Order: sequence, then structure tokens, then C-alpha cells
Amino acid sequence: MAKMILAVLGLAIAGGVFFMYTQPAYDEMQGLRAKSDEYDQALSKAAELQQLKQTLLSRYNAFNPSDLDRLQKLLPDHVDNVRLVLDLDNLARSHNLALQNVVISNPASKSGDPSVIGAIGKGGQKYDSLTLKFGTQGKYEDFSQFLQDLESSLRVVDLVSLNLSQDRSVTGSTPAFRFDLTIRTYWLR
Repeated sequence: MAKMILAVLGLAIAGGVFFMYTQPAYDEMQGLRAKSDEYDQALSKAAELQQLKQTLLSRYNAFNPSDLDRLQKLLPDHVDNVRLVLDLDNLARSHNLALQNVVISNPASKSGDPSVIGAIGKGGQKYDSLTLKFGTQGKYEDFSQFLQDLESSLRVVDLVSLNLSQDRSVTGSTPAFRFDLTIRTYWLR
């Protein structure tokens, strides 16, 4: 009878150990194994993405840097007001003109404050625009050359308005004019 009690007691202890320690440890191990599989999948995806990144980087590096600079100038991914005004001023100076009274505004801005430039525009457009108003004065031939150079520049620029008036304060054989322009330029969002 003692053997029978000892056998039942041993079976009860074995069952208790199984249900109290072995089963929870086994379930925890199954959860860790599933998490390990998820991490392995994430690592394989990361390796694929790293390989794709290297492929794209090598394709990007294959482009001519001057072509990339030209593309960035054609349609930039951000607006740099100071650089834009300096570029226009340098272009104007090459034709004996000087920019005056430059006002920068975002046409999508409803605030009416021309110095405020909104970074977020309406709709799902992939681009935004910026309006520049400025004046200059000089000879018509110089201004005509300035407009031709502006037209042939890489930067996408639309002439929104042009006001032309004769500058009566300058006397000489060639009449001088006052030119007030409004142009619009674009950039990617």
C-alpha cells in the first residue's frame, strides 16, 4: 500500500510540476519562437531594403552632378527666397538693371500679408508657387534682354503682370523706362 501511495504521490508531484512549471515555460517558449520568427522576417526585409537602397544610391551616383544641379534649379524641393532674389538681381545687373521694392508673397495665402509665405497649400497638388513683385528701371533694350535671359533660365518662371512707364526724370538720347513686374515661380512639396 505504501508503494501505491508513493506512486500516486509521485504522479501528483509530476503533474503539478508539469502544469505549474513545464507548461507555462513551454507556452512562453512558443511565444518567444513566434517573436523570433517575426524578428527574422524584419531582418530579412531590412536586408532587402538595404540592398534596394544601395542599388538606388548607385543609380543616383551614376547621374552627372551638373545635371542634378540643373534639375534642382529647374524645380527645387524647397523655396529659398533669398537665393531667388539674389539670382534675379544678378541676372538684372548683367543687363544694367537693379531690382527695387521686392515683395514676396504666396498666392495661396489669404492673410493679405505679402511677407508671409505659407508652407502648406491647398489640395493635393505636388507643387506650390510663390509670387515676386519688383520694379526696375533702365533702357528698353536692356530690359528686353533681361526678359529673354529670364525666359531661357532653368528656373520655371511665369510672368504674371508687367507695367511699363516712361521715366521722365532721366534725360538723354535714349529714353529710360520704369518696369514693374510680377512673376510666379514653383517648387515641389
